[in-house]
Amino acid sequence: MATSMTFTSLKEDIANYLERGGSALTDPVVHEKIPFFVNNAERALMQQLKLLGTLEVLVDAPIGLATGVSVYAKPDRLRNVVSMSFGAGTDKNTRTPLWARSYEYIRTYWPDSTQTGVPRFYADFSYSHWLVGPTPDDDYPWEILAYLQPPLLDETTQSNFFSSYCQNALLYGSLIQAAPFIFNDERLGTWTQLYAAEISTLDSQDMQKELDRASVRNRP
Repeated sequence: MATSMTFTSLKEDIANYLERGGSALTDPVVHEKIPFFVNNAERALMQQLKLLGTLEVLVDAPIGLATGVSVYAKPDRLRNVVSMSFGAGTDKNTRTPLWARSYEYIRTYWPDSTQTGVPRFYADFSYSHWLVGPTPDDDYPWEILAYLQPPLLDETTQSNFFSSYCQNALLYGSLIQAAPFIFNDERLGTWTQLYAAEISTLDSQDMQKELDRASVRNRP
């Protein structure tokens, strides 16, 4: 595997490991499917791991809290929310948390969404939207700390967090995705074992970072 992984080099590595798909002329079906295997592996990594490198602070994303608006679109590539806050006070610089609640809780607490007040809670309104209650009585700056899926690799996005810091896991994960397609069950066990070892290492390393982060956050 190349020292500096790109989408192009990863595809070449996968073709070499599979001994298939190296050319659009000699093996067009597998060649065409390799990007699909890579993207599925990226999604699987995001589902299995909450890595610090995928944690981002979103400011007014996609928009800030707006007067009279109770339903908001979730950002693209969102996976898990860690926390939300908004700017309160006369200068709108006092960070105030929004607390996660159920949809039913907010509808009971604030049944008339046309009435406004200082926001306190948020809930999943749908797969792609949140509900905020009370409905904001003013425009507030909004900050979200969340885990985001890195942009999926393709010809124009040659690298991302996974290709830079999870190279082996991404390679073995892609090979696992490919194995059923090419009916290569013989090596699936090997790739699965190697993948599991990489996941365990990444998980333990990132858990230590999370513990360090919690220690710093809670330190007086």
